[in-house]
Amino acid sequence: MARISGIDLPPNKRIDVALTYIYGIGPAKSAWVLKQAGVEPQVRVKDLSEAQTQMIGRVIQDKEVTVEGELRQKVSSNIKRLQDIGCYRGMRHRRGLPTRGQRTHTNARTRKGPRRMAIAGKKKATKK
Repeated sequence: MARISGIDLPPNKRIDVALTYIYGIGPAKSAWVLKQAGVEPQVRVKDLSEAQTQMIGRVIQDKEVTVEGELRQKVSSNIKRLQDIGCYRGMRHRRGLPTRGQRTHTNARTRKGPRRMAIAGKKKATKK
């Protein structure tokens, strides 16, 4: 099993798809990394040689592709900065609402969470 940037890649997937399991690498960046490393995209992860695995890891590390923990830290610090300066986007992040202009009257369930149902209060016992 290949381990790149601290992530175990699934052995039965093609390497171009398997690289997208690493946070910060999508299909385009995956193709770019494989081209730089000189590895065919059709190769399965289990069929990679140790040298090819090391070359892919070296390309990701040396070419300054920001991935995994470093990228997550960068994103969270950017969001925190927006919240600290009190800008509109920061306020939307703080409230858990969409930040890029989407409507919230309907269709914002991903950011707002599941629907909240009103629960009726207990009926009070009447004295006779």
